[in-house]
This record gives sequence, C-alpha cells and structure tokens, in this order.
Amino acid sequence: MIISTRKNIKFCVLFIVLLVSACQQEPVFDVSKLNMDLPTGNTWVINDVNASSEIITKDGITNWTNPKDTLRTFFYTEKAITITLGMIAKGNSKIEVRFNGKSKTMQVSNTEFDTIYIGNYNSVDKGYNTFDVIGISKTDSTFANIKSFVFEAPQDSTVIKYLKDDFYFGRRGPSTHLVFETPTNDIEWLYSEIEIDKGQDVEGCYFVANGFGEGYFGIQVNSPTERRVLFSIWSPYKTDDPKRIPEEQRIQLLKKGDGVTTGEFGNEGSGGQSYKVFNWKAETRYRFLTQIKPNKDNTTNYTAYFFDPESEQWHLIASFKRPITDTYATRPYSFLENFIPDTGVLPRRGGFYNQWMRDKKGQWYEITDAKFSADATARKDARLDYSGGTLKDGFYLMNCGFTNDLTPIGTLLERTKLGVAPHIKFDELD
Repeated sequence: MIISTRKNIKFCVLFIVLLVSACQQEPVFDVSKLNMDLPTGNTWVINDVNASSEIITKDGITNWTNPKDTLRTFFYTEKAITITLGMIAKGNSKIEVRFNGKSKTMQVSNTEFDTIYIGNYNSVDKGYNTFDVIGISKTDSTFANIKSFVFEAPQDSTVIKYLKDDFYFGRRGPSTHLVFETPTNDIEWLYSEIEIDKGQDVEGCYFVANGFGEGYFGIQVNSPTERRVLFSIWSPYKTDDPKRIPEEQRIQLLKKGDGVTTGEFGNEGSGGQSYKVFNWKAETRYRFLTQIKPNKDNTTNYTAYFFDPESEQWHLIASFKRPITDTYATRPYSFLENFIPDTGVLPRRGGFYNQWMRDKKGQWYEITDAKFSADATARKDARLDYSGGTLKDGFYLMNCGFTNDLTPIGTLLERTKLGVAPHIKFDELD
C-alpha cells in the first residue's frame, strides 16, 4: 500500500509539471488570420541606407547576408492598437525582432515560403511605428528571404497606413509644394531665394525655387561629391520618352552659360534640361531669377539666372524656346522632392525666402501668401511624413524621414512682408 501511494504521488507530481510546462508554452497562432500584407517597400537598411536597394526590392527582401544590417520597417497608426505581426519567409537562420521595447528571438527553418507568426505588439497612440529585424546566425548564404510582412487586419483597416503600391515613388517619399498666385496675367520675371539649414542638404534633395507651368529651376544634392543648379522645361508633347517627341515640339536651346551641360530628360514628362555642377553650401542664401517671355509667334522663351554670393554675380544657366506656347508665368510654385529612393528614409528641410514677381512693364510685386500642397504619394496616405510652414521672411518645406510633423494639404501660409524689391541690373544680364 505504501509503495502504491508513493507511485501515485510521483505520477501526480509528474502530471502537474507537464501541465504547468504546457501552460507556459506560447499558444499556437492561426496564421490564416494574418490577412493583410505590409510590403517590404516600407523597409530600409537603417544602418546603411545606401545598401537598401541591394537587399530590398519590390518583390521582397533578398541577399540579406550582413549580420550588422538592421532592417527597419515603418507604418503609421491613427490610434493605439494591438498589432499581430508575421512574415512570409523562407530560410534557415536565427533572427531577432524588436518592436516598441519588446524583443523576440525566433528560428526560421523552412525551404519554401511560409507564413510565420512573430507576435503581438502595441502601437503608439498616433504616428509612425517601427519594428527591426536583425540576423543572429545562419546556415545558408542569407538570413532569410522575406516576401512580405503580414498582420491581422483590425476591424477598421483605415487605422493603419503604409506604402501599398508604387514602390519607386513611395520609397522616394512625398514631394511638398508652396503654391503661389500671380498678381497679374503678365508676370515676366520670377524671383526667390533658397537657404538650407546645416545637415538638411541630404543626398537626393531637389529644392526648387522657381517652378511654373512649363518647368522648374533649383538646386540638387546628386551625390556625396556633386551638387547641381538645374533648370528644365517640359515639351508640350506628352511622353516620358524624349526620343518620341516630334521635331516641331522639341525644346530648343537658345543659349547656355559657362560650364553648363544641356540635353534632354524623361521619365517624368520629357523636355530640355540644363545643369551646372556647382558646390553650393548649406547656411548660404542663393538667389534665383527666371524670365518667361512670349514671342508673339506661338513660342515662349524661358531663361534662368543663378546668383552666386561668393562672386557676387548673376550667372546664366540656360535659355530655351518652347513651341506651341504663348504665355507669361503661370502656376508659380516652389517644391522639395527626393529623387533617390534609398534616402527616402532620411528627413530633410528647405528654406524658401523673399518671393517676388515682376510684370512686363517693370512693376515688382512681393508675394507673401502661399498654399501648402503635396503629391499623390501623400494624398493616398502612402507616406505621411510631410509638412510646411512659415519662417521669419519665408517658408519652409519638409519631407521624408517618417516624422510626425504633418501639415494638412491646403493649409494657407503667410510670411512677413519685407517691402524691399530685388535690385537687379537687367541690362547687365547675359
């Protein structure tokens, strides 16, 4: 009897241990509930953004071999919610996932793509969230191939916003604009100034001072070692391939300045382009002057001048003739865009100052009002990292970086009136 009782006690203890162990194990999650894709277009190699395009494509994450790389994914929530996260992946490795202070190490061990549950996480109240994926060890050449991240759709799917399609423009980030009104219908000259704060001249930036119905004029950061002053005019013929433009609708170069390269551009409309490699600097104020003058023969000339404060001279960039066009300045604007997708994860800001317009009779008009606007990437909520506002004697535009400084599209802005028109000796311009 004593032996039997001891056996019963041992059996009961073993049963309790097994029961407690089973209760401590994470319950099996039904991965079929992970029914919404979070494409890898929302992911960057955050420690080396220029390597992002080598690893992240519109088809997913591949060639992920460096254990030093941190893959960071961004998405926006309108309020605090619980996110049930997973991924569609294959590989043979150990990885770590970090989300809002929580960390989880998990094993990937499948040779075909499969849906893998990661965990439940709490989002921020309102704004951008991130989660990081880091490689720990691997037996294959890569840590994992990830087709996409996935999550369980909330009852209100609009509470989560992220890039769903248009991989290229979505990764470039939203473009932001200042839209101005012309005081008269015969504005011949556009004048404005740009100054970029230290550290805001990020690679891929294009700060446009003088934009108008048929073109734009501004400065770019093209690479770590090259910067440009760029002036472009669209052809009236609508195409993204400049070679398809009929001869009679091509932009004609009339003249160009010293050291200026001219040619054609495409992909976002087509037309004539000119640029001067110029090492412009942050914390320096640059001046831009554009003439738009109809020729009374259904053509219009467009001429751009750039003022270098070091030489204290206006420099001709180029002058173009546009066919099938009879107009003075229309739809004037300034803008900030990023043209390198890898740097779309980095924030940047531009300062736009002292806007003036001059009519064909020589009357100057100071422009102190602007309307804030943004492009299609912003308007469809693919990216919400865009803003604009006023400065002491100008305006600012911001984009990219997944910041939460959001300005509603259509916001009206007003800068301080200065009352001193630009002093320009027009007869001395080239």
